[in-house]
Amino acid sequence: MARVLSHALTVAIATPIEEEPMEPIHAVADGIEVLYEPDLLPPVRYPGDHRGVEGFTRNSDAERRWQELLDRAEILFGLPGDSPDGLAAVVRSNPRLRWVQGTAAGTGEQVKAAGLTLEELERVTVTSASGVHVGPLAEFCLLGLLAFTKDLPRLRADQQAHHWDHYPVAELSGATLLILGLGAIGTEVARLAKAFGMRTLAVNRSGASGSPDVDEAHPPDRLHDLLGRADALVVTLPLTEETHGMLDAQALSHLKPGAILVNAGRGGVIDEPALVQALRTQRLRGAALEVFATEPLPTDSPLWDLPNVLISPHTAALSIHENERIVELFCENLRRFLAGEELLGRVDPKLFY
Repeated sequence: MARVLSHALTVAIATPIEEEPMEPIHAVADGIEVLYEPDLLPPVRYPGDHRGVEGFTRNSDAERRWQELLDRAEILFGLPGDSPDGLAAVVRSNPRLRWVQGTAAGTGEQVKAAGLTLEELERVTVTSASGVHVGPLAEFCLLGLLAFTKDLPRLRADQQAHHWDHYPVAELSGATLLILGLGAIGTEVARLAKAFGMRTLAVNRSGASGSPDVDEAHPPDRLHDLLGRADALVVTLPLTEETHGMLDAQALSHLKPGAILVNAGRGGVIDEPALVQALRTQRLRGAALEVFATEPLPTDSPLWDLPNVLISPHTAALSIHENERIVELFCENLRRFLAGEELLGRVDPKLFY
């Protein structure tokens, strides 16, 4: 039975989303008013697109209606325009606003780029969609590990050359995987890796893990020692002052020759020129990259043409089920909001993740 509110609570949908997945929002409590005007939102490019087509504009009447909708909201589902500027504008124009639910795991980076004051961040809570993309990203990490363990580049080259040959290939079973970052994604990668028979090591801030799928967890100061034990490295870290450039040339040199690298965290964690060098010299067997220091990846980046690189254009997290999962997260947070409980995925106003 839905909870009955003592006063109406206004939720505005500020991002493109299908109407059907929103039905659970109304069921959280009686008295929730959902402001949803799809004609004011940009057409989507694909299912789960929260930015919409480039160049979308509203006429003067539609823009007035849009601003009125935003100014009435106490809660926003999505960032207006899916952008830092849109977030900053609505926080400063709407004193009633109390909470914004982001649709990206990296919402913290958008909050940081918005340049909000600490006072504004204390007034308006922002939550990310952290956890929604765990499954798809963990699957991508295993795709990267399998692709280079089974020598996909050679298979593709031999197929194109119509060349038939027999040769042995490596296995994931018995190999050692080092996971850098042990949040929800890293923990799921460990679970999947264990199913393949891998030994799992991890580095996180606490140096501890409660997961039965992590054989060892260590603090960051052990990173270089652990790299020398790793047959493969999966990065799931956010980008912060502490993680920026963490995998530089020196760190990469500590990896076992022929190791595999997968980055499903943030591009800035890795020194890209050093990564290119390690790939060109075959020190690394291969790299599966979902994220890059600059996105879109510049057309002149050498990463495009290296045969031992698998490039995903920051799209591995997207799923046809994304919106329903974000709505599910939002509804859980809405229940917590009404109960005065801590919200899931709250962006730390100082660390921005």
